[in-house]
Order: sequence, then structure tokens, then C-alpha cells
Amino acid sequence: MKAPDEAEFTEFASTMIRRLRRTAYLMCGDWHRAEDAAQDALVKVYRRWHRIDRTQGLNSYAHQCLVTSVFDQARKPWRREQLSDVEDTSMPLPDPSGAVDTRLLVVQALATLTPSQRACVVLRHFADLSIEQTADVLGIGTGGVKSQTSRGLARLRELLDQTERSAS
Repeated sequence: MKAPDEAEFTEFASTMIRRLRRTAYLMCGDWHRAEDAAQDALVKVYRRWHRIDRTQGLNSYAHQCLVTSVFDQARKPWRREQLSDVEDTSMPLPDPSGAVDTRLLVVQALATLTPSQRACVVLRHFADLSIEQTADVLGIGTGGVKSQTSRGLARLRELLDQTERSAS
């Protein structure tokens, strides 16, 4: 890669890594997997840097690589294993505002959605992609994005309402 391209990619990667990592976390619910997926996505972008249309398609391509990475990781059998023998002995810190509790509830609720619903909700409402951009990233039609997002949001509302009622 030429020096100007290298500098341009470095700038892009440094500005996008946090956003990609947060998006991946909302899709998979695990910070370690999110870090891996974000790095995998940037590696894919780097490999195709000289062929990507940087005026329009760069963010969409990065998100497309990210979604592919998250889905690929979820398919690996060793990723599905849970560590049940490890006990958490740390004391939780008090959260007077309840912001952390709310955030954790939302992440847990997102984890119950199907992968396609979760991807649509996260890309539309967290990554702020348009319906068309989300459709391009996921490789589905705009109608599919609308229906998956609608179903996902309805399920999230249902789950969060149940949690709120049980806490009262």
C-alpha cells in the first residue's frame, strides 16, 4: 500500500474502531468477541482499501465486514461454549442512577433476538444507518430490513416491559 493510502487507512481505522467495537458488542454481547470482530472487519477493509469507493461506500463496507465477522464467529462451535465453572466473586459497584442496570437489560434483551433482527436493530438505531444502507450491509431487501427491525423492536419492548413490571 502506498504511503498516502496507508495514512488515510490509519486515520479511518482510528476513528472507526470504537464505533465498530460498540456495534459488534451490541450484536454479540461480549466485549472480547466484539474486539475480535472489529479487528477482523478492519483487516478486511485494509485488504480491499485500494478498491473501495471512499466517497460513499467506506462506512457501509466496514459495517458489512463487521456483521459478517460477528455472524462467522457465532457459527464457530468453540464460541458457543459457556464457562459455567467460573464464579464471579467481585462485588458490584453501586449505580445510583440505574444507567448501568438499564444498559445491561438492553444488552441482555438484544441477545434474545434472532441474529438478523439484532443486526437490523443495531445497525438502524445504534449505528444510524439508513434502511437502504442496512439492506446493503446485510445483503437483504429494504422490506426485510423494515420487517426484521419492526419485529426486533416489538420483542425488545415486550422484554423490557416484562422486566419493568417484575421490578415494580
